[in-house]
Amino acid sequence: MKRVLFQGLVTITLFFAILFVLNQIDWMRILNVKHVSNTIDEKLGELYWDLFKESGEDIENITIKSALDSILTEICNSNFIDKSKIKLHILESNEVNAFALPDGHIVIYSGLILASESEAEFSGVLCHEIAHIELDHVMKKLVKEVGLSTLLSMTTGGNSGEILNETAKILSSSAYDRKLEREADAEAVKYLIKSEIDPEAFAMFLFRLRNSDLNSKLKELEWINTHPNIDERVKNIIKQRGENTVSYKSVLSDNTWAHVKEILKSF
Repeated sequence: MKRVLFQGLVTITLFFAILFVLNQIDWMRILNVKHVSNTIDEKLGELYWDLFKESGEDIENITIKSALDSILTEICNSNFIDKSKIKLHILESNEVNAFALPDGHIVIYSGLILASESEAEFSGVLCHEIAHIELDHVMKKLVKEVGLSTLLSMTTGGNSGEILNETAKILSSSAYDRKLEREADAEAVKYLIKSEIDPEAFAMFLFRLRNSDLNSKLKELEWINTHPNIDERVKNIIKQRGENTVSYKSVLSDNTWAHVKEILKSF
């Protein structure tokens, strides 16, 4: 009996000794996990952006880019977000759409800007996409949909063309699950309030497009059609906004926003 107890004590002691040693090892450094993850993210971002910029004109108009950069700068500075990690692209397209890609790429279709009646409406959508990036939703979605091994093979060039095209559709025209969308909306409202931009404009943008006749004017309302439960989202945004005492402001003047839209109409 004593021998059994002794052996059990030795086994337990060895177990905890091994556990202690393993905990002292810097596995993240040895396996270089973070570096690998960042490398995959960066490579995938390049692959997807190279693909999407072939689908429409990459708008480089100085006035437009300067105006949107001002909005992005205000949001990032107010929320301590590293702006250098956000890569904002504007593509000429009638689609009312915006989506995030790996490595901080955000693609905005000109149709979404034209559909936004104010900079505050546009800012709401932009904050939503920034939230997807900051909360790591983009990679979570890709890993869930296609698997990590497939993503790894894409970054090494192994028969990635067809997979790239299929997964690009997932990012550009498929909503995140309800939990992730709620998280992105909630985070977006926080960003907006800290930036002193009224979140109600974001809610009204969703509600107005959902109930407008834009479907008869534009080919697709991707950002609305692929984000279900609009009524629930609008209620949650208004509820979170609450009775804030924040004095909301505009980053751009109404004239500047109108000028941006006028330029875009010429494309």
